[in-house]
Amino acid sequence: MHLYAEMKLTGDGYAGGFSCGLTMYQSRTMEGFAKKSESPEAVRYENGDGVVLTVHKRQDGEAIRTWTEVENNSLKEIAMELLTSFALKDVRADRIHRLQSFWSAEGKLRTETIEDLHLEKSWSGAGVRVEKFGNVGSMPVRKYFPFLALEDSLSGKFLAVQLYCASSWQMEILCRESELFTVTGGIADRDFGQWLKKLAPGERFVSPEAVIAEGTSLSQVCDRLVRAQHPKISPADGDMGIAFNEFCTTWGNPSFENIKKICDKLEGKGIRYLVIDCGWYGGAKDWSRNIGDWEVNEESFPGGLKQAADYIRSKGMIPGLWFEMENVADQSRSFQNTEHLVKKDGVALTVGNRRFWDMEDAWVTDYLEKKVIRTLKEGGFGYVKVDYNETMGMGCDGGDSPGDGLYRKVAASRRFFERIRQEIPDIVIENCSSGGHRLEPSMMELVSQASFSDAHETTSIPIIAANLHAVIRPEQSHIWAVLRADDSEERIFYSIVSTFLGRMCLSGDIYDLSDEQWRLVEEGMAFYRKAADIIKYGATVYRSCSTASYNHPQGEQVLIREWKNRGLVILHRFENSEDILPAFPEGSRILFEYGRADRDFSAKAWIYER
Repeated sequence: MHLYAEMKLTGDGYAGGFSCGLTMYQSRTMEGFAKKSESPEAVRYENGDGVVLTVHKRQDGEAIRTWTEVENNSLKEIAMELLTSFALKDVRADRIHRLQSFWSAEGKLRTETIEDLHLEKSWSGAGVRVEKFGNVGSMPVRKYFPFLALEDSLSGKFLAVQLYCASSWQMEILCRESELFTVTGGIADRDFGQWLKKLAPGERFVSPEAVIAEGTSLSQVCDRLVRAQHPKISPADGDMGIAFNEFCTTWGNPSFENIKKICDKLEGKGIRYLVIDCGWYGGAKDWSRNIGDWEVNEESFPGGLKQAADYIRSKGMIPGLWFEMENVADQSRSFQNTEHLVKKDGVALTVGNRRFWDMEDAWVTDYLEKKVIRTLKEGGFGYVKVDYNETMGMGCDGGDSPGDGLYRKVAASRRFFERIRQEIPDIVIENCSSGGHRLEPSMMELVSQASFSDAHETTSIPIIAANLHAVIRPEQSHIWAVLRADDSEERIFYSIVSTFLGRMCLSGDIYDLSDEQWRLVEEGMAFYRKAADIIKYGATVYRSCSTASYNHPQGEQVLIREWKNRGLVILHRFENSEDILPAFPEGSRILFEYGRADRDFSAKAWIYER
């Protein structure tokens, strides 16, 4: 593996080989750079005009963290239309692994051979072969995760990369004269993401980071990437506390009375957080049409939110509150406040019924300081769920290009997340974007938890939850078990066992459950607490999933996670499943078990000790 960088300046020639419009790699810009110095931490290149390109790298556990810095020490302005976070030469691979993602179907593994992708080099090496993919917009986990793994089946070696970029990004796999590959990635370039960035003399620009890991299996390199993530977990959230979110209970119509009813039912059951979700504010009946003004609905919460938050605390739980703070909706007054909204071509950018606050605007951040941070402080909330339910698309005004404008707006949003934590140091922040659209590592490092998906009551929940072990820490993956009064025992087991794949979150008709149903739920909560350290600290060492469909899953899924001398085995059966017993390590003994997997759509979990 040889680590370097790729860059393209406007005005310089493209590489040829029938590649213009497909890729900007190996442009004339790169021909002008010569290596000036090299150390274990950085490689420094410089061109004849005084532009300096530095590839930084440092060890991060069993992975390498890298980023690229450009300094314009020339006498004139330069304009970049490509800058990679990483570039790797001479990679040997015959199989490519990516993670696809759409709403409520996040993280599906897609594995293809080099032949499938038509990436065999040409007979003469005259033409570039390239596979370029990524995301354009402010929902970085849409279509694909910013993740790539390459496998060389002959040697049994794997190489995997994660990009830390919450706006438009890209990755490329290329070959021309050799069967070895060049692999690059970073901000989506001018061709793919309409990105161009100008640097005046004396200015510099630093790319987003990337993390690279090598190993002997896909699960091993994924584990090494995930362990290189360093999230800012709240001091209040270190022991895997259980959450209750009332969204699937009130469906966007919370009130003091129904929150009080939920509290009374949950008292003494060991729930850490009770989150008041969308709809607590006044205005439109449809909760999604009135975001942006953030005025408490006095009919639902007479006297404000503090009474409800205080009642939640009186029952031994930490109160949480939902915001979609970066966006505004069409039936709010804020929707018409176009002076402070993101624009494209000089007009407020509208997507569906959403517009977007300009998070670079000091007026906006002062407004959100009052509406979000002050509301949390004055109400005594210890948890905030930050949702984000649309994407800005390819870009906006406010930068050197639409892509640069988007990059700047998203960077400003990330700074406001940091501001929340600075103002309320112990706050637990949940990252949500219609479920999982912002499950990328630069966002995950700002928060304690994240919504794994919006697949609240689907049979695909355990499949999605298991997928995410490859890219985020399970201790941050907030998985829903929605409980209904008509749930069978099998359905309760299926739902509760799914949460063992991450953080347990309950919702649903909890005050209508029978005593027997509650007994099964509480047994599951007790098992979860026993498994918490394995979920938090362990490594996922095995996963088998036989289904191709998420809407109609078939077969079975088994996942094993181990930590020290203990392991957690999770089995889900889907339609047309077989009656199987997972293979436990030789000489191990079962310590605890929960559930019953004796038919389709049932589930069971075990904790064993070697």
